Amino acid sequence: MILSPVTSRLENAIRSRQAWIDPHHVAAFRLFNGFTEGDPDFVLDIYGRTLVIHHYAADPAPQTTRVQEAAAYVRSVLPWLRAGLVKTRYGATPEEKRGVFLFGTELDRKIKEHGVWYAIDLMLNRDSSLYLDTRNLRKWLIENMKDKSVLNTFAYTGSFGVAALSGGAAGVVQIDLNREFLALAQTSYTLNGFPRRKWHLIAADFFEQVSRMKQANALFDCVILDPPFFSTTAKGRVDQENQSANLINKVRPLINDGGYLVVVNNALFVSGNDYAKTLDVLCGDGYLKIKELIPVPEDFIGYPETQAGTSITDPSPFNHSTKIAVLEVKRKQGL
Repeated sequence: MILSPVTSRLENAIRSRQAWIDPHHVAAFRLFNGFTEGDPDFVLDIYGRTLVIHHYAADPAPQTTRVQEAAAYVRSVLPWLRAGLVKTRYGATPEEKRGVFLFGTELDRKIKEHGVWYAIDLMLNRDSSLYLDTRNLRKWLIENMKDKSVLNTFAYTGSFGVAALSGGAAGVVQIDLNREFLALAQTSYTLNGFPRRKWHLIAADFFEQVSRMKQANALFDCVILDPPFFSTTAKGRVDQENQSANLINKVRPLINDGGYLVVVNNALFVSGNDYAKTLDVLCGDGYLKIKELIPVPEDFIGYPETQAGTSITDPSPFNHSTKIAVLEVKRKQGL
């Protein structure tokens, strides 16, 4: 059988990810990353029994046949799929961006990762409510947050806080401006049976809430900083490309001596070396120290036998443009 270019690439990608196909079909993973595997118009993810196709073509209309071809091929190889969505990055309507059914009618509402349930809403917005590139960070939180207090800023749907609680965190505070996102975090707590006394959800502006916490002398054993690439509110501005150090300095006073600051920078045009230099400068005063870099999972990037092309910027010493670092914090005397 002669395969078209799109199905040939998908065949190789699926073959390389066989280990991710669990018998209960409750896992979430990247099935195909077109940006690194030869077709930048498409990215395909699996959430349980649901296929999500992210369509990135600048002019999506002529690509409709290719979307349908990709969906049909994946269904033929993975017949246990029960639903499929296409999310069109440059769609004409909000509905096209959030997702339109390709097949089926019932979307998965939860997935299981490292033994933890995460509630998902695949049509919540343009994203899919759970970022797959930060899976290893969730694992790190499970393994390192026992008996610790955690603040998760820019929490989105709260997966980092859920991971921390599943690892035995003493308490978790999650901040996000959007109540709808935080509601999904609460559903995840319920799925895992976490006691209400251990978690607190705050729908508030990051800058405003951090200022309140500083005034109250609040301290945490771990602060997670995973902001969007760019955003502006009446209280402040987030610019991951040019001002990432500013946000880091804002949260440093909230961290206990010997605690952790977890930072994530997903700016595509910031090279790994440039971001590492930013962290080195911040560590120059001796009160921050890079403990470790957390890699993006291999299925998200693509495997050696499936990768094609090069990144826009060199991510080294990280392995992807999603750059994740854990910093150890030493508090200044008198603070």
